Amino acid sequence: MAMKHRAKGALALFATTALLVAGCNGGGSEEPAENELYKNPVTLTWWHNASQDGPGKTYWEKVAKDFSALHPTVTIQIEAIETNQLQRTRLPAALLTNDPPDIFQTWGGGEMREQVEADYLKDLTDQVKTEVANIGSAAEIWEVDGKQYGLPFRMGIEGIWYNKDMFAQAGITAPPTTFEELNQAVTKLKAINVIPIALGAGDKWPAAHWWYNFALRACSVDTLKKASVELVFDDPCFVKAGQDLKAFIDTKPFQPNFIATPGQNDPTSANGLLANGKAAMELMGDWNRGTLETVSTNPEALKKFLGWFPVPAIAGSPGDPKAALGGGDGFSCAKNAPAECVEFLKYIVSPEVQKGYAETGTGLPVTKGAEAGVVDPSLKSILEATSGATYTQLWLDTAFGSTVGTAMNNGVVAIFAGTGTPEKVVEEMKAAAKK
Repeated sequence: MAMKHRAKGALALFATTALLVAGCNGGGSEEPAENELYKNPVTLTWWHNASQDGPGKTYWEKVAKDFSALHPTVTIQIEAIETNQLQRTRLPAALLTNDPPDIFQTWGGGEMREQVEADYLKDLTDQVKTEVANIGSAAEIWEVDGKQYGLPFRMGIEGIWYNKDMFAQAGITAPPTTFEELNQAVTKLKAINVIPIALGAGDKWPAAHWWYNFALRACSVDTLKKASVELVFDDPCFVKAGQDLKAFIDTKPFQPNFIATPGQNDPTSANGLLANGKAAMELMGDWNRGTLETVSTNPEALKKFLGWFPVPAIAGSPGDPKAALGGGDGFSCAKNAPAECVEFLKYIVSPEVQKGYAETGTGLPVTKGAEAGVVDPSLKSILEATSGATYTQLWLDTAFGSTVGTAMNNGVVAIFAGTGTPEKVVEEMKAAAKK
């Protein structure tokens, strides 16, 4: 099903406290009578993306169990599904049926607009006003036409995770702040026979994120905002992003056979290479901290060598050098889900539950006050970098919607495979926008 989408694709600057914010979506226009809640037995099916055994998956199991203990009439059945499979396959198919999951992962932006236009989501607006106020300005990512259709639980910007020990061995004294310095670091890492950057192009989106970052540097903030709202890609900066990416690929910074390497979930994946001391860097979001731990064969060593730095600037580029890509994870309720679903969403973003999520180290929480649970140094670095970001752009495939996003990602991966061109990526995006 292809439909026109218009995304609020960008977040304005938000401070540290606002990083720990995210969008909420709205529930029905009438709040259920209090005496109707928890009166009859209800089973909620919950699909989330913490598919790997580890602290994230364990914590969601605890959250469901605790909620059921507080409300014995509610049973929560969990299915943990890998992100790409959930977002691109399982969820779209389930939403077409008469029996979708009651509560499921959502990412906001153009994808959410498509789901709202298809009448899949429950409007939570009136029920979640308190939660939205406690989350803050990033709530608009999960907003469509002034109404809220979901609540986030994680929000953060993207950057480069790195092995501090390998940097020291290669004589790299400080994290790169420009792409020129990043290229120099790649050369030094090759000199000590280390894979400079791990890449999981087999899952497409990890490779596409490199193009997103080059677009963020090549395009002005106004151009990106316009593209996200109008789905217009005429500015030559989008072709320039592909040209810059191709030049970077030609320096051979990635591991052999990166085109078939998965992004996550096992020791042979890209984050497995970083986690186990076989690569020095990986471009990834804030969630990567928890994912790295689940694939590490030595989590204690990982804690000691792991660091993070923002995506470097490109000297002379028209893009804002302090702009960043970011996004979050949230949950929505199916349109016909019971009222208890909304209450569970509100429970997930309550300060106590959010603080517990922060303590797992699997991502940054969204509720004000929950940042006290962030103890990992790398995650603290992300908080600080976000507070210094002048603009945060929602992931481009989410901002542009699934139709354009899929075409864009496929075109970018073709550049990595040597079969695509910078011009063809933009051609495919324009064609997808007309569908």
